[in-house]
Amino acid sequence: MSFHYKEKQSITAVILAGGRGRRLGGVDKGLADVGGLPLVHRVLFRIAPQVGTVIINANRHHAIYARFGFEVISDTQPDYQGPLAGIAAALSRCKTPLLLSVPCDTPSLPLDLAERLYRCMEQHGCDLAVARDSQRIHPVIALLRTELLPSLLDYLHSGERKTGRWIAQQYHCEADFSDQPEAFLNINTPEDRARLQNR
Repeated sequence: MSFHYKEKQSITAVILAGGRGRRLGGVDKGLADVGGLPLVHRVLFRIAPQVGTVIINANRHHAIYARFGFEVISDTQPDYQGPLAGIAAALSRCKTPLLLSVPCDTPSLPLDLAERLYRCMEQHGCDLAVARDSQRIHPVIALLRTELLPSLLDYLHSGERKTGRWIAQQYHCEADFSDQPEAFLNINTPEDRARLQNR
C-alpha cells in the first residue's frame, strides 16, 4: 500500500539536534561534517520527503540551522535535559496530529521510516510506534500522537529523563526494521564518524 500525500501531510518530523555532543568533544553534532555534509543535512535528505513539515530542535547555532529552510526551536526545559525535552518542545509547536522524532546523528535512516511507523500505529490502534531492529528498540526514533504532550510534560516535571521508560508507560507498538540492519547506525564518537566516512 502506497503512502498517500494526505498521510504524509498529517506528520511533522522533528530532528533532534539539541544535545551537548560530549562524546564528540562538545561539537554540535548536527553540524558535524561527514563526507562533506553536516549530519543534519543527511538526515533532512532522508526524512523531509516522508512528511509534511519539518522542525529542527537545536539549543545553539540557530542561525546556521535556519539556513536549511525549516523552523528551528529550542528546548523549553533548561540545561540540555535530553531527547525527551526536544520532543516535548516539538509537540508543543506541532500543528499536525502526529510527530515523527529522529536524532540528528543517524544519517542512514530508512526511506520508508514514516510509512512503516504509521502503518504499525494504524494496525495496532496505539498512540506511539517505535522503531526496532533485530537487536533492540530505538526509542528516539518514534511516531507519536500529539495528545501525548501532557503525559510527557508530567514525566519530565517528575524529574525523569529516560526515553524508553516513558515509552513503556504509553500504549505503544514496535515497527520491525530488522531487514535494514544498518539504518540506525549513529555517530557518537570520532571513530564512528571515520567509520561512516570510510563506508
